[in-house]
Amino acid sequence: MFIFATLYSFQPLLPLLTEEFSISVTYASMTMSLTSLSLIAGLIVLGFLSDRKGRVLFIKLSILLSLLSILLIPFVDSYFTILLLRIIQGFTLAGVPAAALAYIAEEIETESRQLATALYISTNALGGMIGRIVTGYLSEQYNWQGALIIFAIFGAFVFIFVLFTLPKSNNFQPSVMSFKEDLKGFSYHLINPSLLLMFGLGVILQITFTGMWTYLPLHLSSPPFSLSMESISLTYFAYSFGIIGAPLASWLSKRYQLEKIRIIAILILVTGIICTLFDALFVVLFGLCITCFGFFTAHSLTAASVGQTAIHLKGSASSLYLVSYYIGIASGSTLIYPLWEVWNWNGMNVVTITLLILYLAFFYYALLKLNRKSRKE
Repeated sequence: MFIFATLYSFQPLLPLLTEEFSISVTYASMTMSLTSLSLIAGLIVLGFLSDRKGRVLFIKLSILLSLLSILLIPFVDSYFTILLLRIIQGFTLAGVPAAALAYIAEEIETESRQLATALYISTNALGGMIGRIVTGYLSEQYNWQGALIIFAIFGAFVFIFVLFTLPKSNNFQPSVMSFKEDLKGFSYHLINPSLLLMFGLGVILQITFTGMWTYLPLHLSSPPFSLSMESISLTYFAYSFGIIGAPLASWLSKRYQLEKIRIIAILILVTGIICTLFDALFVVLFGLCITCFGFFTAHSLTAASVGQTAIHLKGSASSLYLVSYYIGIASGSTLIYPLWEVWNWNGMNVVTITLLILYLAFFYYALLKLNRKSRKE
């Protein structure tokens, strides 16, 4: 929860950063996109090290170093320095997601593991919600620097709690594979067409979702809404619908075909974004709620599909899916800015959901062909 609150804490601050530092929206959005890219690097490096040195060490170090970096940011007055600190922070944040799922898989009994994983993904949504709401609300009431200090204090409590209560690894087996063998494992997944399709879906889902949330403060602070930052921060309560999405997906996947549930979840996501194109605030808020529900349900099911599809080296397959997930965050934060600049809110969202629908059609057509081919063989 702390890790994802820290990661997304800067998303509602784009209007404030552009004004305070006299920078463009693209430059301001790099506090999200470059942080996501450095987090990707951290996932690869720290995931590799956690396979050799253990999970608990990197979980604890990640929380400690992340809270130290977020504590430094409020006391610098250069945007470039803030950006550098956010890049460092992205790498340190990666320690928890790089090790947590592997820790759950190793230390939680089989019958509880799927629920534990779903609850972990739910706290990702909860953290994202808290990060956006707290910084958005407190920045309007006081200043954004104070909001980050509060996050650092929260992080200190989390670190103390984890330091003294997180059980040590009892089932961890250090990897004896060389770095070269690990790279071969990654390459094995990158030539698996089914996994590549799922990695691509992770990217497209996140581009659509992150793009909407990144530019939402700019959209709602402009006419016809003209909302204050305090009011905009309250819209992030829509994430509470995402919190229930992952456990619900886990429950439904035991009773119905996973692929059908994922299609329904993505269609709910698309419907939600379409609702945000209207000028009625109530319709927009409704759209944000069902968008979060659809996204986190689809994301949870896609992550589960990756684990089921990978026959060997499931940990590295999950890591690659997370990499695709954060590539989507980085792309949705900065790379789709030209769409916002040219077509504004409606045009940007129409393009991203069209891209998602087209990819979904390609995804299931390609999977169908792969399944037919495997049956013949």
